[in-house]
Amino acid sequence: MGEARGGCCPPMYLFRSEPMQLVQLIVPIESAHVTASYVGDVGLLQFKDLNAEKSPFQRTYAAQIKKCGEMARKLRFFKEQMLKAGFCSKKSTAQVDINLDDLEVKLGELEAELVEINANGEKLQRAYNELVEYKLVLEKAGEFFHTALSSATEQRREYESSQTHEESLDAPLLLDQEMSTDSSKQFKLGFITGLVPREKSMAFERIIFRATRGNVFIRQVVVEDPVTDPVTGEKIEKNVFVVFYSGERAKNKILKICEAFGANRYPFSEDLGKQAQMITEVSGRLSELKATIDIGLLQRNNLLQTIGDHFEQWDILVRKEKSIYHTLNMLSLDVTKKCLVGEGWSPVFATKQIQDALQRAAFDSNSQVGAIFQVLQTKELPPSYFRTNKFTSPFQEIVDAYGVAKYQEANPTVYTIVTFPFLFAVMFGDWGHGLCLLFATLFLVARERRYSSQKLGDIMEMMFGGRYCILMMALFSIYTGLIYNEFFSVPFELFGPSAYACRDLSCVDATTVGLIKVLPTYPFGVDPAWHGTRSELPFLNSLKMKMSILLGVAQMNLGIILSYCNAKFFRNRLNVWFQFVPQMIFLNSLFGYLSILILAKWCTGSQADLYHVMIYMFLSPTDDLGENQLFAGQKTVQLVLLLLALVAVPWMLLPKPFLLKKQHQDRLRGHSYTPLQDTEDDTFRLESNHDSHGHEEFEFSEVFVHQLIHTIEFVLGSVSNAASYLRLWALSLAHSELSSVFYDKLLLLAWGYNNIIILVVGILIFICATVGVLLVMETLSAFLHALRLHWVEFQNKFYEGDGCKFYPFSFTLLDDEDE
Repeated sequence: MGEARGGCCPPMYLFRSEPMQLVQLIVPIESAHVTASYVGDVGLLQFKDLNAEKSPFQRTYAAQIKKCGEMARKLRFFKEQMLKAGFCSKKSTAQVDINLDDLEVKLGELEAELVEINANGEKLQRAYNELVEYKLVLEKAGEFFHTALSSATEQRREYESSQTHEESLDAPLLLDQEMSTDSSKQFKLGFITGLVPREKSMAFERIIFRATRGNVFIRQVVVEDPVTDPVTGEKIEKNVFVVFYSGERAKNKILKICEAFGANRYPFSEDLGKQAQMITEVSGRLSELKATIDIGLLQRNNLLQTIGDHFEQWDILVRKEKSIYHTLNMLSLDVTKKCLVGEGWSPVFATKQIQDALQRAAFDSNSQVGAIFQVLQTKELPPSYFRTNKFTSPFQEIVDAYGVAKYQEANPTVYTIVTFPFLFAVMFGDWGHGLCLLFATLFLVARERRYSSQKLGDIMEMMFGGRYCILMMALFSIYTGLIYNEFFSVPFELFGPSAYACRDLSCVDATTVGLIKVLPTYPFGVDPAWHGTRSELPFLNSLKMKMSILLGVAQMNLGIILSYCNAKFFRNRLNVWFQFVPQMIFLNSLFGYLSILILAKWCTGSQADLYHVMIYMFLSPTDDLGENQLFAGQKTVQLVLLLLALVAVPWMLLPKPFLLKKQHQDRLRGHSYTPLQDTEDDTFRLESNHDSHGHEEFEFSEVFVHQLIHTIEFVLGSVSNAASYLRLWALSLAHSELSSVFYDKLLLLAWGYNNIIILVVGILIFICATVGVLLVMETLSAFLHALRLHWVEFQNKFYEGDGCKFYPFSFTLLDDEDE
């Protein structure tokens, strides 16, 4: 909703949203830009769009917004290039001494220069990669030809040697026939060399073989290191190939197949001398290209460094200018008076700040006429604005996630600051786990300044934003953990010795029968003797279950009291008498009475069965309570409370629809008049019902059905909500049992082996299980359940959450907006 300026929030504005006013601005055109800039610095005015019927292209400052959008595109291009090159923009708080037109020209020049450098670099890099591949072809194919020539020379020597010593008559004749060199029958084979991706090499070879019907000879050599492809620029593993063919038809087929498989072809000479000469030339050209590319990269890096030094300033300037013109497009243009007329919402306390900003804008722009600021009277519902700080902001976000408060509606955040972390701690109570959360949170708080200026990941940003909420959760968890007397499920005698001891030496597995009280009651929390015994589970079950009921009834009563506050604030007397009163009677006749019985049982030490008392309060209200009676006159009290609960239901249902109908009829006859609000009143008193709409059609059936649904929802919801608070008991026991299992089955079990390796492994597994399950999953589970208890069980008693959030025109919010 916006953080408070100048310190902590005034306490009175924590409970309800800020008083708002509808204001009108009349700004001369020549000072409109400066005025909008100063108003954006104040950041406490939300403009209404007075040109909603116009398209974005029909508005006054459409050309300026298009210009800013184009500059924002260039800045995004620069940012992408800097990220690729590993440069970071430097944050600077210095003012930018450049206007928008000069910045547009400068950005255009820088973009053109950078694009040209990139294009030249890409051409040079492609040529360099082609020469690298060409050199590989010359080396690998040259080795093949050299090997083939050496083999042929060796065969000829063997033939000549065998011709001299062979005694056979047939062999020389056959060899002479084979080695005959009839020039009329000789033909020359052609060949193609190049590189093909290794993953396609087998398919490449098969396709060529089939296309030429086997009239080719193919040799492939593996290139050890990946090669940068000149076309894609990616590192690819390739093979050097040589294909021998005969005829132009076979050559054309092979060329088409090379194109289809992305095989790069390079010229090659059979002459060994020319091969060596070409390798020397290619190596020299590679050295020249490498030097040229390095110079180009240096020039590009210098340019990006220059851009990075001013990028933040330029980006902020373009964002501000775009937001200014976007805001000015929401103002109405008065051509005759040469001014812009705007309307918007602002907090009442911001009137002086906005007026001062308008005066400074008129002075700095040398305008002969200053802007006019005036407050308008309206019945329109204003947006809701709460001044928050870094501590209250996460709790306000929790409430806003359910729904934004209606203007001047009671704000649940005030109570959520305490109740949310406390209910979380009831489910998470373990002061060892609470300390772990506390240390993690203190780490975030200690690095607050550093992390607030950094771009964090989604999860880390969420945790950092809610660091003070987690801090409160950790502190309350330590408190409830001390009450439960659990430190990683282990009890400690922190506040004194246990009040219980074994009756005799045979009391090994202590139970309530074997334990006797020998010392005063343990001063704080659960007695350590109650842990690790068979009596622990029923005792903690009873304690946590009854405590959950007490907390639930207290929070539901708080919700109903806040509904009364809303009704009184909005002067809705019907809701006071026919919603608040019967709801309080119904809820406390049943669950309030149950809470009193729980407290009475704790105070008196009675063995009364409260299940029996509550069940037979409905089934047999006139029967004697017997041993379940906790106080004198309990039977009479139960009869009265039961009667009140039964009367509260028709009290909620019947009177309100008939009274609304009577009010509507009186308005139609002119028997009742609504006094006008004082024009000097700074606050809006808005009716939450439809009484203010005197001329609207009144449907009694719809009103009655709505009231019937509301009554049924409250009666059934009271029971279901009270039962829903038992999740506090269930999750608390689950957390305690999981912690106990990890301690007994991992840590103690590993300790019992008397083996250092097993002990270290057990400790590591225990730490991983504690962090992963209890400190992560259980924290998330308890957080979500506490969230549900506030959204459903608490806020549905009084909170409508159908308001509109206050979005002021503020430069401080530009960093949170997406392009």
